[in-house]
Amino acid sequence: MSTLAPSLAPATTVAVLGAGRLGGVLARALRAAGIEVHGPIRRTESIPDVDIALLCVPDSAIADAALAARPHARLIGHVSGATPLDDVDFSLHPLQTFTGAETPDVFRGIGCAVDGRTEDALAAAIALAEMLGARPVRVEDSGRAGYHASASLASNLVLAVLDAAEQVANASGIPASDARMLLAPLVRRTVENWVDAGAATALTGPIARGDEATVDRQRAAIAETQPELLALFDELCDRTRVIAASRDDVAVREEEHRA
Repeated sequence: MSTLAPSLAPATTVAVLGAGRLGGVLARALRAAGIEVHGPIRRTESIPDVDIALLCVPDSAIADAALAARPHARLIGHVSGATPLDDVDFSLHPLQTFTGAETPDVFRGIGCAVDGRTEDALAAAIALAEMLGARPVRVEDSGRAGYHASASLASNLVLAVLDAAEQVANASGIPASDARMLLAPLVRRTVENWVDAGAATALTGPIARGDEATVDRQRAAIAETQPELLALFDELCDRTRVIAASRDDVAVREEEHRA
C-alpha cells in the first residue's frame, strides 16, 4: 500500500465495497477524478490491499464489512449518514439521492457530511469529498442522527407529502401522471423560494392568509375521497400555522420597532 497524503495523490488506491446504487456511482466518480479504484466489490469477492476501503453497504452490515476490510486497508470509511464511527476511521455521506445511473458530475456542488476519528482520517474524508466536487461539512457523532433526520425530512418524507398530493389530485379526477406534471412547477418554485428566504417568507396559501374556511373545504374533500390522508393533512396544517404565526410575530415586532 502506498503512503496516503492528505491531498490524496493520484497513486492513492481505493476499494469500494458494495455494489448498490451509491457504490457504483462513487466508483465511477472517483475513477473520473483520477483515483485508482477497485470495485465496486461484492460481498463474495476478495478485497485487495489498498489505501482506503470505502464501505457502501447497509448500516447493519458496516461492522462486519469493516472487520473484513481492516487487514487490507490503512483507512476505512463508510457512507452512512446516521451510523457513528465505532467501526471505521471516517465517514463520507453525500447529501443527495441516487438511482445508480448517475454520471460522475452528480457530486458537483452538493453537500457532503464528513468526520474522522483522527486528523489524518478526517483529511482523507475531506479530500475525497473535494475530489468528487462536493462541499465537505463536518458532522460529528453527537449530531449525526439529527443531521440524518434533517436529510430524511428534506427528501424521503417530502416524497410522502408529494405522493399524498398526487393521490388527492387523482381522486379529484386528474390522472396521476398529469398531476405530477401539474404540481411539479409549484413544488420547484416553492423549494426555490424556501432556499432564497426560508419557510416563513416563502409561505403562501390559505393558512398564510388566515383563510380557515378554505382549509375546511380542503379538509372535507380529503375526508370524502382519501380519509387515510386526513391525519397527515391535519398535522401539516398545524405545523404550517406555526410557521405562519412566526412570520406574523416578526411583522409585529418590525412594526413596533418602526413606531
